[in-house]
Parts: sequence; C-alpha cells; structure tokens
Amino acid sequence: MVNLTSKNGFLLMGFSDDRKLQIVHALLFLVIYLLALTGNILIITIITLDHHLHSPMYYFLKYLSLLDICIISVTVPQSIANSLTDNNYISLGQCILQVFFFIALASSEVAILTVMSYDRYVAICQPLQYGTIMNPSTCQHSVTAVWVVGGICGLMHTVVNFSIPLCGERVIHQFFCDVPQMLRLACSHEFINEIAVAAFTTLAAFICLISIVFSYIRIFSTVLRIPSVESQTKVFSTCLPHVFVVTFFLSTAGFEFLRPPSDSPSAIDLMFSIFYTVVPPTLNPIIYSLRNEAMKAVLKKTLSKEFFQRKMYLKTMFKR
Repeated sequence: MVNLTSKNGFLLMGFSDDRKLQIVHALLFLVIYLLALTGNILIITIITLDHHLHSPMYYFLKYLSLLDICIISVTVPQSIANSLTDNNYISLGQCILQVFFFIALASSEVAILTVMSYDRYVAICQPLQYGTIMNPSTCQHSVTAVWVVGGICGLMHTVVNFSIPLCGERVIHQFFCDVPQMLRLACSHEFINEIAVAAFTTLAAFICLISIVFSYIRIFSTVLRIPSVESQTKVFSTCLPHVFVVTFFLSTAGFEFLRPPSDSPSAIDLMFSIFYTVVPPTLNPIIYSLRNEAMKAVLKKTLSKEFFQRKMYLKTMFKR
C-alpha cells in the first residue's frame, strides 16, 4: 500500500486485494483490450484501404472505431499495470488527464452515434437527397463538431472536479479516476458544481438518445412500408442492435453519474463502470461494422488475398 501522506495522487481500489485475483483481472482486461484494439484497428484499416467503403456511413464508422480505441486505452492499460505491479497509486497529473480524456471521448462517442443515426435516417427516409445532405463538407464539419463537443465536456468536468476541496483519505473505489467516485472524497456540499455539470452533460446525452430513438422510429416506419420482407429483416437486424448498444451505454453511464455520492462503495458501482467503459468499445466493432455485409465481403476478400500471397511466397521459398 502506497503512503499518500507525502503524495498528491490517489489510490485506485477497484478490485480485490488478493494477488491471484489481481492477476486474473489483469489477464482478463488484457484479453478484452486486445480484442477491442484488433476489431477497431481492423475496421479502420479496411475502410481506409478499400475505396468502395469511402461513403459517409463508413466515414463515421471509422471515427467511431478511433474513439473506441482511445476511450478503452484511457482506463484499461492503467488498470492492467496497477494489477500486475500490485501498485494502485495514480498521480494527480495522471488522474487529471484520465478524467479529461475519458469524459471528452465518451461525450464524443455519444455525439458521433447521434450523427450516425441521422445519417441512416437520411439514407433510408430521404434517399434522393442523401448525396446533397450528407456531402463531404457536411461529414467533415460533423466530425469536427463531435471532437469540439467532447473537448468542451471534458474540460468542464476536469476544471470543476479538480477545483473541489477534498477531505479524508484519497482513495477511489474504482479501477480508474471515475468522477462519481471522486465526489465521495469531496468536503460536505462542495461538489454541487460538479453535480450541476454532470446533470447538464447527462441532459445533453439524453437529448442525443431521444434524437437517436426518433431517427430509428422514422427509419422503422419507412421500412415497414417496404413490401420486401427480406429488406425489412435486414434493416431491423442492423438497427435494433444499434439502439440497444446506445441505450445500454447511456443508461449505465447516466445511472452512475446521477446517483448521489455514497460513503459505502459497492460492487454495483464497479459493474456499471465496466458497462460504460469496457463493454461498448469491445462490442461496437461487432455491432456496427463486422455484421455489415459490405464489411464482411471486403474482410473476406482481404484475408483471401493475404492467404494467397503467403501461399505463393511459401511455394517460391520451397522451390529455392
């Protein structure tokens, strides 16, 4: 246990103190992290290299994958390192950066999911105007707005959160510098500003959720008028998982951020934090991209080409 009397950092006490369980946690998180990185890097690479996928939908998917890589890299590697070294200490500077980047990236992810739902709405409900509405300039401005919104949210939370006087031991019962858990360290009634900021960002997230749901309701109502059952099934199988993932992400994050701070940390806090920090970046590549027929076709083609090239290379080597 690190002595914090001469340090300005915090202790992250999210998982068990048992050494064997710490190793299990580190290995489990490492596997999840590698899966998330592999899936998202694969998507970015395929979309970048294949010119058939240079359309607004895949343009936004690429940035969603980039956000997923960044957001899971903010929290999970630090947690893995802490478990492997049996050192739960995190410096004040690291904690500030972790809070800023996590809030900024999470806010950006909500924003880009909203943009993606609008893109699907225009593509299905207004197909004749799609090229005009979702032109390259609009897509670029949308992505820029996503990053700006995320940066503003991250800056607001960071400035307000780290201006709050802290009382008692600087121990965070979480595997990363989670804002709701840090509020438990605040002196009495000193966290009202952070609660106000959290409520504001949660309200903005709720508005995004309503926009997403409204877009998909319009999409479903349009699809139901299509006589082809096969086309209806295809759209529903694609859109329903999208709605589920967005709702799951926002509801778990909103529940954790809006709950009043408690002096008795529980396993529920840890579970909900995993739901909105680790699960979405790992599942998004499967839900949004790898189930897509065009993506699967390009991936299959790429793998087949790579396999053929390696096979020819080995034949050449053996002939020598």
